[in-house]
Order: sequence, then C-alpha cells, then structure tokens
Amino acid sequence: MQIPKSILSQQSELLRTLQQDSFNYFLHKTNPVNGLVPDKSREGWPASIAAVGLGLATYPVAVERGFIARKDAVQRTLATLRFFAHAPHGPEADATGYKGFYYHFLDMNSGRRAWRSELSSVDSAFLLAGMLAAAAYFHQETAAEDEIRRLADALYRKADWQWMQNGASAVSHGWTPEKGFLRYRWHGYDEAMILYLLGLGSPTHPLPLESYRAWVSTYKWKKIYGQEFLYAGPLFIHQLSHVWIDFRDIRDGFMRQHDLDYFENSRRATWVQQQYAIRNPRGFEHYDECCWGITASDGPGPKTLTVNGVKRAFHDYTARGVPFGFDDGTLAPWAVVASLPFAPEIVLPTIRNYERMHLQEAGRFGYKASFNPTFPVEPKHEHGWVSPYHFGINQGPIVLMIENHCTGLLWSLMRQCPYLVTGLRRAGFTGGWLS
Repeated sequence: MQIPKSILSQQSELLRTLQQDSFNYFLHKTNPVNGLVPDKSREGWPASIAAVGLGLATYPVAVERGFIARKDAVQRTLATLRFFAHAPHGPEADATGYKGFYYHFLDMNSGRRAWRSELSSVDSAFLLAGMLAAAAYFHQETAAEDEIRRLADALYRKADWQWMQNGASAVSHGWTPEKGFLRYRWHGYDEAMILYLLGLGSPTHPLPLESYRAWVSTYKWKKIYGQEFLYAGPLFIHQLSHVWIDFRDIRDGFMRQHDLDYFENSRRATWVQQQYAIRNPRGFEHYDECCWGITASDGPGPKTLTVNGVKRAFHDYTARGVPFGFDDGTLAPWAVVASLPFAPEIVLPTIRNYERMHLQEAGRFGYKASFNPTFPVEPKHEHGWVSPYHFGINQGPIVLMIENHCTGLLWSLMRQCPYLVTGLRRAGFTGGWLS
C-alpha cells in the first residue's frame, strides 16, 4: 500500500523537529571554550567524553539540515579538538587523558578528570570516532578545516591500543592511576565493536587480529520469539557502533557462518524488544506494540514498592535489557528512535505514540531520557515517573540515526575514513560497500 504524501510530509516534519530539538542539547549545553558536553542536563554535572564524540558527529548533520552555519560548526569543532590536543596528558591523577585515551568524565570548565573516573577505552573510542567523522566532513581547503583534519588525525594516532590490552587479547575496560587496569575486559557482543575496529585500523599502535577474535569468541547466539540473532539485552548495544558504521551487506567470519549481517541482527533485536513489550511477562503498565524501548537508562529508584499488590524493585541509572536482563518498567524513547534505520515499520508508529504522550519539553531538547508508567507518582499521571534530565549519549544517537535513516550521511562519511575501512578489512569484513 502506498503511503499518502500528506502522511509522509507529517512524518518528515516530525523527525526533523525531533532531530533539531535533540541537537539543541549540543548547541546550548556545550562549553564553547573547550567543546565539552555535559553527561546530563543536571546543573554542575561533568562532561562525558562519549557525549563529546557524539556531539562532534552531530555538527555535520546540523550543517546539512540548516540547524547551524558551517562556520559556527567549524569553530565549535576546532575548540574541541584544540582542547584535547593541548589538555594535560599523562599518568597524573588529575590529567585529562593518558596514552591517547581519556577519562570517562571531565570537569566542564578545567577539562580535568572528574569523580576519580576511569580512563575509558570504549568512551574514548566514541570520542575518536566523532573526531574522525569531523575530519571526513570538513574537507574544504581552508586553514580552519585543514586544522580539523590534522588534529583529528593526530589525536587518533596517539591512542595506544596495545597498552590498553594489558598483556591479554581482549581490551581492558579502562585504567585508573590509583589501581591500574580494571579487571573487566570487552568480551561478548557489546558496544565495543567500534573500539575493536578503530583499534585494528591504527597505523601506530594497532590491535592484533587475535584481539578481535577473542571478543567474537564469547558471542551468544539465541533464538527468541522465533528470531535467531546475536543476543544482547539492552538496545543501545545494537545501536551505538551502528551510529558510525553501515553494516548492511558486509560480514565478518561470524556473520558469514550465520548468513546474516550486523544490521539485520539489530533489526531482529528491535523486533524482539517490541515482542517482549507485547507479551509483557512482568505485567508493567503501558507496555504494548507502540510502547517499548528498554536499554541503559535513568530510572526512578533505588526504591522497592508494592504496586497494585506486586512488590517491585526500581533502579536508578542501570543497563536494563530483555528478555534476560533487568526490567523495572522503565522505557527510553530515545532508544526507540535510535532503532529507526533497522525497523521503521515498528519504530515510526511508536514515535507517533510517544509524541501523543508529550514526553518532551516544548522547544527544549526533545524526549526526556526515560519514563516509568508503573512507578506511582502524585498526582497520578499517565506517564508515571518521568526523568527530569536529558543525557548527551541519548541525544546524539537520536540526531544521527534519524539522519542515517533519511540520508545515510554519517555512514557515508565514515566510509571515507581509511582507518575504519582498514579495521573492518583486518577484522575479516567483506562484501557490500567494502567490495
């Protein structure tokens, strides 16, 4: 059935408005002096380096969509890259980074380590991916855009991926000056795909191929609700590396064995999320075919309450996932939007439902991070508890995945990144646009 032009026009306007509102987080919350982006909209909160990387990637979209002038995007991008190029870098406890990696949280003004956080391998990968996206987009032969390309390249080359292995194959989650390397490593299917691919593509300190093999060796293939796929419970795992990489029709050895690609895998994971909400095995309020989206998100806890005769534990920020992870009735609208390229046929009706529920602040930053209609609030409300905050790592995927769905802009930019292409080839990816 052909969709009427009037409906398509309304749909396009809805997505554009949501995209612009979400981009406004980076426009208004970023520190213009150093380019740092707050982890969340709470006053006095530190920056998240992952949010900075996502913010850098949104500037090309904003230029193309007319949300910001190119010269302003160049100025903001340069402020960010110059800050990281000249920030304190070393083993000191109050530095910004070390060995080409950066602390998960940084003070919004000084740019130094905040909260005794870890030198984060995966969040640094998101930051570097944003820098490389900027380098691919700002290609004009001007002094400013040439500097963007030069700084992004130098900062990427600085990362010592081999050091972050800490003597083993799989990459460590991170390091602190107080205790050294964290005991956790990136195993199993998770958001670290972009980390391994950028590490494999490094011309200076590349990960060995056995590092990627060690990661893939712990994958879990499952059949759920009739869908066979590479399992991970939270939706963000099926999205964050896909923000940067067009996995359609390219396959590594694992996916060739299963006659699948990672894009189709994420499509199936999205459908499983909707099917879980329809089945609603734990009896939460509002779960249905147009009300779903479970991922790492803010929550109403920690608190245990008896709701309608059922004792329920509610958490605050945690990695929720289904059907085998933690679920307390908290839904994240941003995670639905970030699945738009994979399954528009179920995502668009859900977005329209969330629009009807007015889960956003008019003219501010789009959808709030999450809501929980099961959690009781006074006065009683359809939405139940609604997070008071927006998060940078939520806002970025909304902007970028809407654009990837509509034009494929970020995917096309990252196809031009020789380091990422090298990483994909070294990991064994073939076919599709890599041919």
